[in-house]
Amino acid sequence: MFIEMKVAGITLDPMTKMPIVILKDSTGENALPIWIGIAEASAIATQLEKIDLARPMTHDLLRNVLDELQVNLDKVEITDLKDNTYFAILHLIVGDEVLPVDSRPSDAIALALRTESPIFVDEEVLNKSRHIDASKAEEGMVTPEDRDKWTEILENLSPEAFGKYKM
Repeated sequence: MFIEMKVAGITLDPMTKMPIVILKDSTGENALPIWIGIAEASAIATQLEKIDLARPMTHDLLRNVLDELQVNLDKVEITDLKDNTYFAILHLIVGDEVLPVDSRPSDAIALALRTESPIFVDEEVLNKSRHIDASKAEEGMVTPEDRDKWTEILENLSPEAFGKYKM
């Protein structure tokens, strides 16, 4: 089963200084942190802040190409989590067909924000994310106690915690 989620904001991992995009469902019961690259964080933050740039960035370009080709982004689904890597699918409507296209979640989220398309997360991904082996992702830098602290922090985040990048 898929749960619709919204971008709650972007924050920085205090240990690695890497950006994290936080997705939350409408009830606030489910939160999904996804570590992303700096360029993708910038693309998401630019859209969250509604900043108009003089020239189109990559995700703006893709939105413009879709518009010109009369292709609509129906929705984005974050479908899996394997070896600490998230997977997403863009559902593009081309004529009467829906075409699934593999994507990184960060790119899918940046494009969904630009097209005002919904973002869905598979419930199983949420369950798997609660059991991420952070030691693999950070080469032993994160202890089980740190993971527990992060879980508690993410579950209790308020919109004010995101500063200027909140939704």
